[in-house]
Amino acid sequence: MPDESVFEGLNTTYPVLEYPADNPNNAAAASLGERLFFDPILSVDSSISCGSCHKPELGFATNDRVTPGVGGVLGKRNSPSLLNVGFQPYFMREGGVPSLEMQVLVPLGDATEMAHNVVDAVRRLNRNTGYRNEFLTVYGDTASAFLLVRALANFERTLVDFDAPFDHFIQGDATALSNEAIKGGKLFYGKAACVQCHSGVLLTDFGFANNGTAIVDSTDYGRELLTNESSDRYVFKVPSLRKVQITAPYMHDGSVSTLADVVEQYNTGGTNHSYTDSRIEPLGLSVSEKAQLVAFLEAL
Repeated sequence: MPDESVFEGLNTTYPVLEYPADNPNNAAAASLGERLFFDPILSVDSSISCGSCHKPELGFATNDRVTPGVGGVLGKRNSPSLLNVGFQPYFMREGGVPSLEMQVLVPLGDATEMAHNVVDAVRRLNRNTGYRNEFLTVYGDTASAFLLVRALANFERTLVDFDAPFDHFIQGDATALSNEAIKGGKLFYGKAACVQCHSGVLLTDFGFANNGTAIVDSTDYGRELLTNESSDRYVFKVPSLRKVQITAPYMHDGSVSTLADVVEQYNTGGTNHSYTDSRIEPLGLSVSEKAQLVAFLEAL
């Protein structure tokens, strides 16, 4: 049975993955989606794929601060991990996309990413005999925008990962975490109060906050771009901390290089600007406590 007693405040309930009625769980569709995910055919010049920014070996994230799109053009934001993306209630850093299927269209059409028109992308797929036949086999029809986004979303919903040392520990394996990591976990759920935003086994409450990261690019207004509310300026969706050890660099803009730097930023109460969430305040962690917290984060 899951053990909630060690980390006070941890809800150990694992979510159930739900598929939309118009895109049910389909292994053949997921296989097609996986092929599309790693194929640069979807970018306007066939130079990059979804997998260029979301690498499996990096937790389906990237080690670039900002990954270049077609022609080497840079956007403004770091590519987040796609692990457990099927459990998210909305998408993009400002939370403005309501479904995984709709999210697929964003990087496809973004000038700083794949820079392609979905209609033209579908035409290209149908000119490719292999893809045309595979769509016919899976869906009984040739490629269309409707089927393209569903195949990709079906694959992305397979990216479920609950196999970290953290999971084994809360499921009853007392040896899964080191003593340092256990002490760090108690800080995470206690003195450091990380659980205020990074809660549950998904390690996020999917809320929106400004965590005190330095404002390097003043034109990326975060959630305000969606809501037009000044109170949402420089506010971004709280990310999951799953596989955080291998998804550096960190923050929405990739501006923080290491987990130790992340912990230090929180320990000092952010970078001292007026947009910082009221929950972000100096933590008073000692050198050993900061190392313990890093050890726990590495076990996620």
